[in-house]
Amino acid sequence: MSTISSKLHDVEATIRAAAEGAGRAPGSVRLLAVSKTFGADAVLEAMHAGQHAFGENYLQEALDKIEAVAQAAPGELVEWHFIGPIQSNKTRPIATHFAWVHSVDRLKIAQRLSEQRPPELGPLNICLQVNVSGEASKSGIAEDELPELARQVAALPNLRLRGLMAIPEPESDPAKQRAPFARMRGLLERLRAGGLELDTLSMGMSGDLEAAVAEGATIVRIGSAIFGARHYDKGNA
Repeated sequence: MSTISSKLHDVEATIRAAAEGAGRAPGSVRLLAVSKTFGADAVLEAMHAGQHAFGENYLQEALDKIEAVAQAAPGELVEWHFIGPIQSNKTRPIATHFAWVHSVDRLKIAQRLSEQRPPELGPLNICLQVNVSGEASKSGIAEDELPELARQVAALPNLRLRGLMAIPEPESDPAKQRAPFARMRGLLERLRAGGLELDTLSMGMSGDLEAAVAEGATIVRIGSAIFGARHYDKGNA
């Protein structure tokens, strides 16, 4: 078994164990393999091992990879998720080439994605990124501004607001890891109580996925535990 395949299966086993330990169904947590900085060959190897959802941070790298994978594996079902910061002038290719966007934190970006989403592709799945640790250097909307943005985004055509995403400040203590994830769960529950039909918490990475699953993560974004160490890494996996 290849390195990526074996690591992928190890991560899947860790997710199943974390879900069962939290009293959750194993299938209630999806694995998003974060393939940023790795080439199409790594994605294809993971696909051959059964993984079909991949997360990308950097647009041009992602577009090149999407094309290469499509050429190498025509007809294969691949679900691409954009999880990085979004510039206003880059929304059209994101709206065209991705099934999910996890990193929306401004109404302007959501409006552009809505306007530029090709109707034949169906609604673009959206998560709102929350700056749950309050770090000045991190993207994401402040918690107190979230309800209004969520209502505005949910009303846009060609988008489907699915839930929330966060990248908490790194923490090695498992108990401290859980605190921001618990806040995210509370935010999602309040939005649901306000009438929004949301089903997604995108949270948890290679170093804290167990804490995220314990607090209700439905998508965990795992990169280095599958693909190995990166030469450069800016968060999100």
